[in-house]
Amino acid sequence: MGSMALNGGSTNQALLDAQLELWHSTFAHIKSMALKSALDLHIADAIHHHGDNGATIPQIVSRVTIHSSKIPCLRRLMRLFVATGVFAVHHPPPSGSRDADADEPMYMLTPTSRLLVGSQNNLTALTALVTHPAMVTPFFELGKWLLHELPDPCIFKRAHGRALSLVNDGMLSDSHFIMDIAISECAHVFGGIGSLVDVGGGLGAAAKAISKAFPGVECSVLDFDHVVAKAPSGTKVRYVVGDMFESVPPADAMFFKWVLHDWGDEECTMILKNCRKAIPPREKGGKVIIIDIVVGAGSSDFRHKEIEALFDIYMMIVNGKERNEQEWKKIFLRAGFSDYKITPVLGVRSIIEVYP
Repeated sequence: MGSMALNGGSTNQALLDAQLELWHSTFAHIKSMALKSALDLHIADAIHHHGDNGATIPQIVSRVTIHSSKIPCLRRLMRLFVATGVFAVHHPPPSGSRDADADEPMYMLTPTSRLLVGSQNNLTALTALVTHPAMVTPFFELGKWLLHELPDPCIFKRAHGRALSLVNDGMLSDSHFIMDIAISECAHVFGGIGSLVDVGGGLGAAAKAISKAFPGVECSVLDFDHVVAKAPSGTKVRYVVGDMFESVPPADAMFFKWVLHDWGDEECTMILKNCRKAIPPREKGGKVIIIDIVVGAGSSDFRHKEIEALFDIYMMIVNGKERNEQEWKKIFLRAGFSDYKITPVLGVRSIIEVYP
C-alpha cells in the first residue's frame, strides 16, 4: 500500500506540475494587461516621485487617479507586480502605532520598472505600443489566420482591414534605449566609416546617436515622404525621401535597426541587393550594419529563448519573421554579399556586419 500511495502521489504531483505550466501560459496575457494598467496609471512615476525608499499605497494613490473603492484592487495588482519582478516590496516590522500608514508596505522600483520612468532610456512608448488593443486583438484570430494560403494579408490587416502604419513613438523609445548600449559595446563597428545611411530610420533617433558619438560620420536617414515631413530640424542628420525597395543613396555603410525582421526573405534580399549596389568594396570600408534578432545566438537562458520565439510569432502581425544564423546567411548570399559577422551583445538582439 505504501508503494502504491507513493507512486500515486508521484503521478498526482506530475499532473499538478503540468497544470501549473498550462496555467502559466494560459494566464500570461494578464501580466501584459496588468503592465498596461501600470502605464496608464503612471505607477512607476508615482513611486519614483517618492525617491529610493519607495512609496506606500496611500502615497501612490496620492499621485495616480483611481476611485477610492478600487484601492484594495490596486493592492492586489501591486502583489502581482511584485511576484513578476516589476516592482519590489519592503514590509516594515509592526510598529504598534495607531497610525495605519506606519505599517504600510513600501513599494520600490526594480531595474525593470525603472525602464518605465521618464528618462533617456525610457521604454514606456514601446511597451505601450505592444500592449495597445490594436496590436493585441489581431492575435485573437491567429488560429484562423493559419488556415489561409500565403500570400495572405498579415494578421494586423486581416483584423483591422488596413496595413500597420509606422509607429514612430515606439521606435524612438527603442532607439534611445538600445543605441547607447550598441555604441558603448561595439564602437569599432562604426569606426572608419565616412558616411552612413539609416535605411527606414524613421525620425532619425538612431542616426542622431551615431552622429553624436562619431562626429566625423555623415549620417543620413532614408524613409518615405510622410515620415521625412515630420523629421526634426536643426540636426546634423540629413533626411532623404525614398523607397528602399527601389534604391538607396550611396554611402560607406547602410544601417538597419529592427527593419529587416518586418519583411519576408524575398523582400529582404531585394533591399540588400540595393544596398550592395550603393556601398563601396569591403577593402574601402563598405558594409551593412544590422541590429536585429539572430535566433540561437548569445545566451541560452530560458527567458532569452522564450523571447526569441515570442518575437518571431509577434512579427506575424506584419508577415515578418525572426531568423537564425543560417536564414540570415541565405539572404546575405542571395543579395551578393560574401561574408558576415554576428556579435550578440544587445540582450536578445545582435549586431550583424555584412560585407560585400
